[in-house]
Amino acid sequence: MEKVLLLGASGLLGRNVLEELLKRGIPTRLLVRRPLGVPGAEERIGSLLRREALQAAVEGCSAIINCAGTTDMTLPCVEDFYPVNRDLPMMLCEVALQAGVRTLVHTSTANTLQIGLQEQPATEETPFGPPYDTSPYALSKKAGEDAVLAFSRQHPALRTVVVNPGFMVGPFDSKPSSGQLLLAAYRKPLMFALPGAKSYLPVKDAARAIVNALSQGEGRYLLTGRCLSMKAFFQLQARVCGYRQRCVEVPAFAVRLAGAVGILCKALKIKTMLYPHNIRQMLCEEWYSSEKAQRELGYQCTSLEQAVADFYAWREASE
Repeated sequence: MEKVLLLGASGLLGRNVLEELLKRGIPTRLLVRRPLGVPGAEERIGSLLRREALQAAVEGCSAIINCAGTTDMTLPCVEDFYPVNRDLPMMLCEVALQAGVRTLVHTSTANTLQIGLQEQPATEETPFGPPYDTSPYALSKKAGEDAVLAFSRQHPALRTVVVNPGFMVGPFDSKPSSGQLLLAAYRKPLMFALPGAKSYLPVKDAARAIVNALSQGEGRYLLTGRCLSMKAFFQLQARVCGYRQRCVEVPAFAVRLAGAVGILCKALKIKTMLYPHNIRQMLCEEWYSSEKAQRELGYQCTSLEQAVADFYAWREASE
């Protein structure tokens, strides 16, 4: 079995993809800034933004999985996201073609699609649109996936798969990323929840589909799950973890007022989550269909309750 180069292995999704690759016995090389020390994985130390480091790391590999991404929603400008979310995918395509790599699996986000309705969820054919078309993060990810797909059309020798995951939950969330939401509500007697709803999925399910994409599928695939309000998600966590909690949903108008604070913070160059584009995202409901990924990548969205339990079991084991 030929070797896979994995980028972004220190993040939530990347580390779960690494676990899935190793479980299947697929030889895996990592390009990381600092050693991870994961048994069974070959590590190369370097910056994924340096072409020379990428060229050295990809030598002898037949496929690349890119899970690297900048996701910090306190960054105010699209230019802050471009180096990893747009420029890296463009450079990866060029490096892959030169090295004779046959497959590139690139991770984007469900936010590059306009949200659908419960009765008509968004699919891979849905265009980019509100509320994410004003989000610096989503704009940068859209630029990255567009570059990958355009390169693939011009160079069919490089087979590309773009995956568009929703809000992933599970173990190995060391930063934490999505785990911030879980920890914010954990065992709090009273919790305030924002309106709107996200598409939650176990990160292990996304990882399995991504590894399947090494030999299956082509084009774009939504990897999404249960559409839950934040209040419903906090209630799910309370049931899984065995505590009682009163959860109160904040009125939408109060959340919109908070956007004025974000405008002031941006003017003063103070980092915040309250930028107006983030506020618009918080208030929307994310309805997506993953039927294409189910058919072509064997994607299955399993138990979100188990994903929450896995997150806390991993935290306990790693402390």
